[in-house]
Amino acid sequence: MIRAIIKNKPVRLFIILAGIFIANALIAEIIGVKIFSLEKTLGFQPLSIRLFGNELSVNLTAGVLLWPVVFIMTDIINEYYGMKGVRFLSYLTAGLIAFAFIIFYGAMKLTPADFFISSKQGSGVPDMGKAYNSVLGQGGFIIVGSLTAFILGQLIDVFIFHKIKKVTGEKSIWLRATGSTLISQFIDSFVVLFIAFYVGTRVNQAGNDFVWPFSLFIAVGIVNYIYKFIVALVLTPVIYLVHHWIENYLGHEDAARMKKAAMED
Repeated sequence: MIRAIIKNKPVRLFIILAGIFIANALIAEIIGVKIFSLEKTLGFQPLSIRLFGNELSVNLTAGVLLWPVVFIMTDIINEYYGMKGVRFLSYLTAGLIAFAFIIFYGAMKLTPADFFISSKQGSGVPDMGKAYNSVLGQGGFIIVGSLTAFILGQLIDVFIFHKIKKVTGEKSIWLRATGSTLISQFIDSFVVLFIAFYVGTRVNQAGNDFVWPFSLFIAVGIVNYIYKFIVALVLTPVIYLVHHWIENYLGHEDAARMKKAAMED
């Protein structure tokens, strides 16, 4: 039975694409706690961008390294397995991400061994227990905002993708793939910031904690979206390469049949 499933090329392809999709989304959520300077990483001095009274540079979450892969997988799965395929994987991935954070929370509550706390003092980490909790312990509003933005972005992406394909047919892969990504990521960029930081810093305000003003929320959202916009355009050739590989792997007849079924679905 298992051998028959694995030998079925469309099924095997779905398993491969789903694995890449889920793994990248989950890892992106975990590493996203780190904020890095894009300019300094590339060896440049930070830019001074003034938007709505806020002076900003290009500081991004480490998750942006992997989210573009998720965007590509979304469009590829949409092309060959339809809206139901993407929705199924999106809900499954969101559930697995939520499960991962529950496990992280449980692991953080475990009492660390004495030697573990001081095990990295020679490397400049005085308390490994606190470091462990700081890396894995993302705030509740950040998790809720991220998951909400992910699901909403995915649903919008598949909807726009199919609307464009109904008009263009099999032509203009770049238009439906990149176009749907640009629209969905515009929504994603602002939803996650609104819930995680604009709302989150108000609800969880304590003492003199910084509270995000609306102008900062808009300014940071614009900077993040500009980055995603550029990355989506740069990765457009990759979509064509993946399409070419899949067409050769499945065979043109099976690929055409699957794409037709995906649209009818």
